[in-house]
Amino acid sequence: MIIDEILDMMDDMLDDASAVPFSNKKVVIDIDKMRNCINDLRLNLPDEIRNAKNIVRDRQEIVNDANKEADQIVRRAEERAKMIISNDEITKAAKQHAAEILTQAQSKAKDIKNAANKYIDDILVQSEETLQANLNDIKKTRQAFRNAPSNAGMPKK
Repeated sequence: MIIDEILDMMDDMLDDASAVPFSNKKVVIDIDKMRNCINDLRLNLPDEIRNAKNIVRDRQEIVNDANKEADQIVRRAEERAKMIISNDEITKAAKQHAAEILTQAQSKAKDIKNAANKYIDDILVQSEETLQANLNDIKKTRQAFRNAPSNAGMPKK
């Protein structure tokens, strides 16, 4: 017997029952028939209740699994975001450091070039002064040589 049939029988028993004198909505029913119906209900209910409990349990497992998977996805996304942010910050810091190194290198190169130019200019000035002094010495020696009396027999240039 299925549950709906048993419930219909119980409903019919209530409809067919005799009213209790001087009471409102109280009836007399056959206790054995009612117990049989209750026992039949107990025998037939467990399958449906078990199925319902299984459905609820399966639903809860699915929800729990979905929540776990969602948590894992969120954690992986947060880790990836942190990694991307970290990599971005590292890249920015590296670019900034590279720019600073480049600026320092350019500044040092300019300083070295200026120092080299000054050194070369100083050497050229010294060379010019030495050559000028030597040229003056040569002119003096030549002048002295021309004016010397012992050179009277020598041809002039």
